[in-house]
Amino acid sequence: MINKEAKTKYEILTLLKKRWSPRAFADKPVEKEKLLLLLEAARWSPSASNLQPWIFFVGIKGDEVYAKIMNTLVEFNQMWAPNAPVLILNCGKLTVRDENVPNGTWQYDVGQAVAYMSIQAMEEGIYVHQMSGFDALKAADLFALPENVRAVSVSAVGYPGDPDMLHPRMQKSEIAGRERKEMDTFVFSENFGLVSGIVK
Repeated sequence: MINKEAKTKYEILTLLKKRWSPRAFADKPVEKEKLLLLLEAARWSPSASNLQPWIFFVGIKGDEVYAKIMNTLVEFNQMWAPNAPVLILNCGKLTVRDENVPNGTWQYDVGQAVAYMSIQAMEEGIYVHQMSGFDALKAADLFALPENVRAVSVSAVGYPGDPDMLHPRMQKSEIAGRERKEMDTFVFSENFGLVSGIVK
């Protein structure tokens, strides 16, 4: 397994340092018990007014749900995603409960739920690769989503595999180091672009 632990400026949780998004997954199923742990972590993530707008379609390789999710992916993602034993379509409800009132934070809340899922996965030795490269309209059609439910992203879930299984154009990024912007590019004070003294 590739060690891509982040070289952080400050000491954060080890699980966070080790989390990354592989494209190479082992030919090993994810146990139902562990999948339930991931979904339980998502269930207990925070949401505005505790509306819990997230909805997940879980596909196991070989079943119809997996095939439908795969069918929504862009060509590039279809080159590697079949390595993953599990695909999850992450969706959210746009409205407050069953009313026709918009929930302005539904995407934010779904994102938090998926983030919780990805961290719980790390605790179980499982990795999650989140994808925006998919056709949300096709997903809505294939899964008969109501008008107030929208697909946000797709997650590939599994145990890490050998990068050699990947197309050559993907192998380089699979083993490359990880980088992040410095805090002074996004932590501001008083006005946009004015770097906060906290990070100086």
